[in-house]
Amino acid sequence: MIQVNQVTLRFGKRTLFENVSLKFTAGNCYGLIGANGAGKSTFLKLLTGELETTSGEITISKGERVSVLKQDHYAYDAMKVLDVVIMGNQKLYDIMKEKEELYSHTEFSEEDGYRLADLEAEFMDMNGWNAESDAAILLSQLGIGEEYHQKLMKEIPVKLRVKVLLASSLFGNPDILLLDEPTNSLDLEAIRWLEEFLINFNNTVIVVSHDRYFLNKVCTHIVDIDYGKMKIYVGNYDFWYESSQLALKQMKEANKKKEEKIKELQDFIARFSANASKSRQATSRKKSLEKIELEEIVPSSRKYPYIDFKIEKPIGKEILKVENLGKEVDGKKILDHVSFTVLKGDKIAIVSSSDLAKTTLFRILASEEKPDQGTITFGKTISCSYLPQDNSAYFSKEETIMDWIGHYAKSDDATYLRGFLGRMLFSGEDVFKQVSVLSGGEKARCMISKCMLESPNFLLLDEPTNHLDLESITSLNKGLENFQGELLLTSRDHELNQTVCNRIIEIKEDGTIVDRRMSFDEYYSLQ
Repeated sequence: MIQVNQVTLRFGKRTLFENVSLKFTAGNCYGLIGANGAGKSTFLKLLTGELETTSGEITISKGERVSVLKQDHYAYDAMKVLDVVIMGNQKLYDIMKEKEELYSHTEFSEEDGYRLADLEAEFMDMNGWNAESDAAILLSQLGIGEEYHQKLMKEIPVKLRVKVLLASSLFGNPDILLLDEPTNSLDLEAIRWLEEFLINFNNTVIVVSHDRYFLNKVCTHIVDIDYGKMKIYVGNYDFWYESSQLALKQMKEANKKKEEKIKELQDFIARFSANASKSRQATSRKKSLEKIELEEIVPSSRKYPYIDFKIEKPIGKEILKVENLGKEVDGKKILDHVSFTVLKGDKIAIVSSSDLAKTTLFRILASEEKPDQGTITFGKTISCSYLPQDNSAYFSKEETIMDWIGHYAKSDDATYLRGFLGRMLFSGEDVFKQVSVLSGGEKARCMISKCMLESPNFLLLDEPTNHLDLESITSLNKGLENFQGELLLTSRDHELNQTVCNRIIEIKEDGTIVDRRMSFDEYYSLQ
């Protein structure tokens, strides 16, 4: 159990949260949510002791082991994959290494013998003899084959290193599990396996994630960081969202009634305070007025950008035809005889275990890369807007956000541009920031702004939710649901795929495709 008692955290003059008291108990999974910068990752660092509170205390039940998902994929380059997983239980790993060191002695002292006896007893109590097999099972379940288990971390692909660090955090049945964005860079199969693992995990989990479907699937509680406070709600993300919106509505309605009452009293006082026969009533109402206190609705730290893709040109009958497309990279065929036709009303999710195959297809469709074979034919009425996964090339110049957005706007009117940027959460002096120093989330919002200003009737979106917070993802989701054109989309966001797309094209390992006209949930159930 974790007990948080009257915890306050300040950085200089900024208070991140104040007088927070919470209890996290076994058998529950807590989804930690809040706007970017609200303090989600910082709170996890408080729980691990990496940061100290300004005031208040955090206590963890005696003897309980805390496991944390590590983020640095390169920190363990010189270690074997299996060792990194076992190191998730640091005490067990240390015992293993000390045993190895003692057994390597050419001569044994009596002290060595006693120490080894103690270590062997503790090793057995911790189920150490099964450590390697348990670690191997975890790795295999996450899609890391045995051929990688004895390799050094630096010798395996970065995509697999992410899974190794996840396996390390899950290893050895920790009492408390802290996961910061665990689904990042995971494929669909690994995400689904993790969902089932957490659903069946009997200890305490605290997870930060921007994946709404994942939060809905695994969480029993939501911890909301807002207004400089933290509050626990029972239920998953959707239940929290509906509850919080209802509470806000009720608060607004209560205030509205009070405002109406105050205005009624003010009008009465203004009309009759000079009338002697009514003066007593006016005084009485003035006293009533003074007793009414408006419950201030504190502005939420959450801000939702306004995302709306308007179509400038109507679409004709012909949209996009891809015939016999082929592409080889480093001697491997990643696209092989790919053919499909986009029809009216199609919103297509492109899925694959190969990120390279998906991104290459999008780059070819956007004319940023040439295929080895095949043809691509867009209809004459099609105006296409492309959002790449790697947007760094768009932000290489030294210019402000206002200058940058001006390249894509049809009007150079400063008032119009500032109003547009304000709706995309760039307000005040923010519009004069240099684009080269923007955060990942700010660049993502700029790229979405570009797409909106181009007024396309066809969208190519390669991982559009990358770097976005939950509020921006929600707004993008609504914008794409309302989009009246056609689109091709690849995204790890389950809910975005499910609510937007009506057709699934899967790129197989051999580069061929399977084309299914179905919802993402239907496709997911087949996997």
